[in-house]
Amino acid sequence: MTPRPAHRRRPEARPDEILDAALTVFSTQGFAAARVEDIARQAGLSKGAVYLYFPSKEAMLNGLVEQSAGQLAKAAEQLVAMGAPQDAETALRSLLRMLFTAMGDPDINAAPRLVFAEAGRFPEIAAHYRSQVLDVARRALRALLAAGVESGTFRDVDADAFMRATAGPGIAHMALTSIFGFPADRLTDPAEMADALADILLNGLKPRANAP
Repeated sequence: MTPRPAHRRRPEARPDEILDAALTVFSTQGFAAARVEDIARQAGLSKGAVYLYFPSKEAMLNGLVEQSAGQLAKAAEQLVAMGAPQDAETALRSLLRMLFTAMGDPDINAAPRLVFAEAGRFPEIAAHYRSQVLDVARRALRALLAAGVESGTFRDVDADAFMRATAGPGIAHMALTSIFGFPADRLTDPAEMADALADILLNGLKPRANAP
């Protein structure tokens, strides 16, 4: 990909442009092999100019997490705060739709995929992802479960198991579509997947007494 021209760049736009360049370099070279000078070249900047905004490539990956998965986690928390007290089931369905739609979007799932690939070698990156994404999502799902229990919509279950059962399929969807390349005809629309998962979560796998 051709580096961006260095002229007519507004200073306030540089952090996003650097992050875009970092994502390109990380995706093509891998995080461990990527160099700051490669990112600077991709962004059309000097290495020194990049360091004015990000002190390291780790900081760039953290920035990518915050603007993608981090924003998704915060949006999920807001959705739950606004909707769960009124209708916990609808909030759950809306949350799952948001999750499946986002995790199938390459612009959103690129940073999480990088983190999953590199977290074992870079524990500080894993810790940042946990604080910016997983802890926020866990808080949101705990609030959703509590609201559902209080209203009588849900029964009281283990909150961490509920988080895994709710969020885990979104990660699986990301892996199937973005890593393993499942063909489109093997998957349904994100909204349909969300509704199918919600039905399983809400009703379980055992036959229903009133089933035809």
